[in-house]
Amino acid sequence: MTVTVVASRFYASEATGAAAGKLVVNFALPHQSVMTSQEVNQVDLSAVSGDLGILADHVPTIEQLKPGVIDFISDSGSQKYFVSGGFAIMNPNSVLNINAIEAFKLEDIDAQAVATNLAESQRLASSAKDEITKEAAAIEIELYESLQSALLGKS
Repeated sequence: MTVTVVASRFYASEATGAAAGKLVVNFALPHQSVMTSQEVNQVDLSAVSGDLGILADHVPTIEQLKPGVIDFISDSGSQKYFVSGGFAIMNPNSVLNINAIEAFKLEDIDAQAVATNLAESQRLASSAKDEITKEAAAIEIELYESLQSALLGKS
């Protein structure tokens, strides 16, 4: 007896209702809900797999966020947040759920403090005597370099 298995791939279906043509965003941190059912036109984010621009009706996906900027673009303008990591889950109904470890409005970040902390992390990495200290400094360096890049508009 032979069994034939047929696999099929499903794509996002057409959005309906109030959110037709809009992306509905839920953005949460462990200690607060930043956005709940917020309608936007587009969300740009940095994922481990690459940079993404997400619109309504985007193919469902789960992405691991890397340190970088999430840009929420709506008719009234743009809101930019820097996140240190997390996950973005795009659902078939044009709802995007973003769960981040921590997030800060880009405009609230002090560029001088970032530069100072980056230099200190680089100093720690070069003078570290054990692997644990080196790895901790490397993580800090990655974060501060991402922050610096975001503040310079390169992300």
